Amino acid sequence: MMIDDLAVTEELRAAFEGYEEALMRYDPAALDAYFWRDARVVRFGVAENLYGYNAISAYRRTRTSVPARTLENTRIVALGSHVAIVNTEFRYPGDARTGRQSQTWARLSEGWRIVAAHVSFKEDVEK
Repeated sequence: MMIDDLAVTEELRAAFEGYEEALMRYDPAALDAYFWRDARVVRFGVAENLYGYNAISAYRRTRTSVPARTLENTRIVALGSHVAIVNTEFRYPGDARTGRQSQTWARLSEGWRIVAAHVSFKEDVEK
């Protein structure tokens, strides 16, 4: 298995950047298109656990926007030509917390789709 084939990582980078752009302009229909249309897709958010495409899509319609954010330390690992993992950290202006986002992408017949996602915040604890 080839790991981190340049062509695959560039495809994933473009897909991930498209997802981020849709998130920042908060376009639920565009965001839906990045997720696998299947009951097995999972998205664990900061305050919600969503199981299945329909639950993820419905959740998107409960919001009207998301705060602007900056990304840091984005990493893409392509495992062969059909699976890739994207991890990134993010920050909201004025918020000291570090957010973390992980996405597992799969190349399906309709193209690259997110099959699992997780968003959380690192709890910075001073000791």
